[in-house]
Amino acid sequence: MTPAARCSAAIEVLADIAERRRPAADALKDWGLAHRFAGSGDRGAIASLVYDALRRRASSAWIMGAETPRAVLLGSLRLQQGLAAPSIAALFTGERFAPEPLNEAERERIANGTLADAPSEIAGDVPEWVLPSLARTLGDALLPELKALARRAPLDIRINALKRTREEALPTLAYLKAEQTPHAPAGLRIPIGADGRGPALHVEPEFLEGWYEIQDEGSQLASLLAGAMEGETVVDLCAGGGGKTLALAALTGNRARLIATDGDPRRLAPIHERLRRSGAQAEIRTPRGGRARADVLTDLDGQVDRVLVDAPCTGSGTWRRNPDAKWRLRPGSLAARIAEQEAVLDRAGLLVRPGGRIVYVTCSLLPEENDGAVSGFVERNGGGFSVVPAQAVLAEHAPGLAEAVRLTRHGLQMSPALTGTDGFYVATLERRR
Repeated sequence: MTPAARCSAAIEVLADIAERRRPAADALKDWGLAHRFAGSGDRGAIASLVYDALRRRASSAWIMGAETPRAVLLGSLRLQQGLAAPSIAALFTGERFAPEPLNEAERERIANGTLADAPSEIAGDVPEWVLPSLARTLGDALLPELKALARRAPLDIRINALKRTREEALPTLAYLKAEQTPHAPAGLRIPIGADGRGPALHVEPEFLEGWYEIQDEGSQLASLLAGAMEGETVVDLCAGGGGKTLALAALTGNRARLIATDGDPRRLAPIHERLRRSGAQAEIRTPRGGRARADVLTDLDGQVDRVLVDAPCTGSGTWRRNPDAKWRLRPGSLAARIAEQEAVLDRAGLLVRPGGRIVYVTCSLLPEENDGAVSGFVERNGGGFSVVPAQAVLAEHAPGLAEAVRLTRHGLQMSPALTGTDGFYVATLERRR
């Protein structure tokens, strides 16, 4: 496919997303199935165009003066990819699968459109209703952080210490042109191409041999800050695909008792192969039954040293990777996530022993899901739990990270502009009695 034809396809996919309010991944998959002539390179390039347009949907519509899929793509070519008006016009010729030629108004907008007078939610490309919450977290850095949140995310991997150290792995992985991540001690950052895509790491021999896992540096740091120690019993309560379970196994050298579970058994499916490949050791407890699933952890109540709660959340901290999610988010969705967070925190509270700790993690920038959730849990437990100061957690587990995070009332917040990671939040609670 020509670059112009890829633009036409991206407009088609954006229209499908807008009309049916569906995830971008689903719309892209359906487009690929209906256009089997498109190769993997074409599909990848179209996906990059679509995700870039979604990252800059509001600001693109602003400078183009319209919210149509065509306008959003045009604006993103200018804002996200930095194309000048003549370069964009060369893609929009109306010739052989190319989009219709630019009209005079579009040419004028592309050449002279500006965000100088745009409100923060437009310049920062977020829904207006979440702006007050984001402002409470980000303060004076609101707009720089929102702009960073609208850029492409880096591609990070975690070297698996059960197989190799980072220093041992680097020479073999030199072909990836990897550099050490700024903060995570086992992380490497892989360059991505101009189209926003990186190499197909999941087919590389070192990946298949378990040398590394694909994991954002922020997730790696959250695992490190969990503070799991050799000899402890540690429960990963919302383990999902197991990324943090594997990280905890590597950090403890397989010398902790790790139990991984998740309220949704389907999310646990990938963990078994990942454990095999990595050499990590963990006990997987999969809930059985229908809606009223039996609790698979009751035998551990009051005995666990450390519970990692990687809580279900809006994912606002990962909007670089999932830009369509921010436009689908509604107040009702936030309320549902808050209810789920209460439930998993309360379950964690039953598991942990006196003196044990809960490490509460989200990939959210919204204080309702972070400090708000921790405050609610502490209040519900009537003094049974206390918050461990984030400064103390940092000093113990990641002293060099203190200048690269925001301290909040109860925890710490990572963010794209300040930390260079997804927007992870971490708070630690200790059971008093």
